Amino acid sequence: MKRLNPKYIRIAAFILVPLLIILLIGGYIAYSKREGLLQSAIVKAKAKAKKDYNLDVKIGSARFTGTSTVSFSDITIVPENRDSLLSIKNLSVSVKLLPLIVGEIKLSDVYLQDGFINLTSIKGVKNFDFLFKKKRDTTSTHKSDLSELANNLVNEVLYKIPDNLSLSNFSLSFKDDSSQVKLLTKAAQIKDGDLTSTIDVDNGESIWHLAGKMHPSDKDIDVKLYADGKKIELPIIQKKLHLKINADTISTKLTKVEHSSGETKIYGSWAVSNLVLNHPGLSPNDIIFPKASIDANLFVGENYVSIDSSSMIHIKNVTARPFVKYTLSPTKIYELKVNTDWLSAADLFDSFPQGMFDALDGIQVAGKLKYSMHLYMDASKIDDLQFDSRLDKDGFRIVKYGKTDLGKLNSPFVYTPYEKGKPMTPHFIGPDNPEFTPLEQINPNLRNAVMTAEDPSFYTNHGFVEEAFRKSLATDFKTKKFKRGASGISMQLVKNSFLNRDKNLVRKIEEILIVWIIENNRIMSKNRMLEVYLNIIEWGRNIYGIGEASRFYFGKAPSELTLGESIYLASIVPYPKGGLYAFQPDGTLRPGLHGYFNLIGRLMAGKGLTQRDTSAYGFYGVRLRESLRQTIAPVDTATADSLMKHSSDDSEDLPVIEEPVKRPSFFQRLFGKKDTTEQKQEEKEKLKEKTAKEKLKEQIEALKQEYENRENNIDTAGKTKKDIRVEKRRLKQEEKDKEKELKDKANL
Repeated sequence: MKRLNPKYIRIAAFILVPLLIILLIGGYIAYSKREGLLQSAIVKAKAKAKKDYNLDVKIGSARFTGTSTVSFSDITIVPENRDSLLSIKNLSVSVKLLPLIVGEIKLSDVYLQDGFINLTSIKGVKNFDFLFKKKRDTTSTHKSDLSELANNLVNEVLYKIPDNLSLSNFSLSFKDDSSQVKLLTKAAQIKDGDLTSTIDVDNGESIWHLAGKMHPSDKDIDVKLYADGKKIELPIIQKKLHLKINADTISTKLTKVEHSSGETKIYGSWAVSNLVLNHPGLSPNDIIFPKASIDANLFVGENYVSIDSSSMIHIKNVTARPFVKYTLSPTKIYELKVNTDWLSAADLFDSFPQGMFDALDGIQVAGKLKYSMHLYMDASKIDDLQFDSRLDKDGFRIVKYGKTDLGKLNSPFVYTPYEKGKPMTPHFIGPDNPEFTPLEQINPNLRNAVMTAEDPSFYTNHGFVEEAFRKSLATDFKTKKFKRGASGISMQLVKNSFLNRDKNLVRKIEEILIVWIIENNRIMSKNRMLEVYLNIIEWGRNIYGIGEASRFYFGKAPSELTLGESIYLASIVPYPKGGLYAFQPDGTLRPGLHGYFNLIGRLMAGKGLTQRDTSAYGFYGVRLRESLRQTIAPVDTATADSLMKHSSDDSEDLPVIEEPVKRPSFFQRLFGKKDTTEQKQEEKEKLKEKTAKEKLKEQIEALKQEYENRENNIDTAGKTKKDIRVEKRRLKQEEKDKEKELKDKANL
């Protein structure tokens, strides 16, 4: 090895020795002056807090107790004319010296004893509103680089997590006019990278523990939150947000942070066990995720935030790759993609969270499935929104139906409509019901008008019209609410036949999935779907099916409907309870429907479904049944239009228009002959009795199926044969008791 030239060694020594001497002198001066510098810094900090935030900061004492350790006592922070915000009895902080030389403050050791942070919001007055004050910088026009902000924020947070921590008796509380929550950390410790803690929630309601590995300097964190014998839950969340959320454990992991080429990359993962969610907008039932996690790689660029496609979502046996990107400038752009590989269909259905898809509970399937979805929207061009969603299949088939027989609509069945979540009078859908009308006995004008208005491509689509979904999403984005639906005839049929009327996200997803199953397995023909649809949908208050509707409004059979009457009936499908408000007291239609008739009529004529005409396609020939005309009160056009647009869910706001009771004539009373109204009423009562029996039969069959499934799926782990026999006997007895209860209720 070549020796260094002594000349260079002397030059280096000549430079470094004076520098070392200067550093030692400077260090000595700083050390000797440090108490004065500390007190000066405290004075400046107090003045700044008072001037900028109206905070009264007091510190009992502050002094150096080591080379890089500062001890404080009796710290309080009180916002002006507000409740006390913070109090700490004793606090000791040590910083690392080497990072301090280059201007970075990294905490080494922290000791904190007896303190609290108290957040209050009483009658609109918050003691923490200063946190939301922003300073305006009128001199700078430079836009922030999000990647730099993200990198700085991560570093600031991690650097403030000490290598060693000893904390005792420190509480965090929040209180407002109606609720409060308190978290008391009895003890927390970080030692050699191991985190342990004990947290008392709401004065002993539960005890939480946060434990795991903490190496903030290495950007390596792996911690888990769990509770003693209880779920992790904060009742204040349910009270404030109407959201029930709890879990057995919540874990988080940070593995790496990188910053280069104008992008900050944060690699981490989050996981929960037995997560329970319940919110009216999500589902009326608890949704349970036994096991779920996400390996999320968060990428932050100069003007965007994204979850990279290298991320993975795991729900039980299913894995999906998400991609989410939000671009802030120059225009806001939203991107979302979700993709899976080919999955076992059985694994996918088995991985559905408990309580999510009630109608599909217990279903057995085979084959493979693959899902992909793409959404792209430029906020400056919302109408150009791109949307594509598809579920591909390979050998997919239904092995056995579960709780719901999706093929039941192929034969006569009992249909129970719902109003505000409550079941109404059941209807028997089949030839034994005199109001049931086979498809071939329904005038083609009615069939074509309804399909033109509700689902023009019904006979060629597979249950979904992507363009309708796309337009619905665009409208919802523009109005900032769920305003426009995208349900075709298949989806409406499934909603009415298998699901309730609850408006929530889970029910909509379940509706879409059932439609896909029915359409892709050809469980029903299109003709049968249309026939059932026209015989069960609502056409007015307590009017279900085209048979009842055509007689109620026009006193004729469905086969006798004219083009105008058919277009009118199609117009009230979205707002059935407002149907009678379309008429004037003389039985003619209100002028406001003239444009609708022309629109539907022209669309029908364009497809060769009717002849073109210039008289609004039968608008002027429509007449309400004479006995109903006297029930129509004169109202102005604006009021009538408003009443006509009420959906079924808004029916409580509608004044009730009832059909007048027809009295028997003199000769009918004299000879004891029943009038047609009374006769029809008796027929309806008999039908109601019959449908009730059919419904009881269905309920008993469903009960037997449920208990058969439960017996076949008894958990045998750790149980003897005797234990299993005892469990089966218990289930059989429980089944008998419930069957008896159903029969007793039916006899009431």
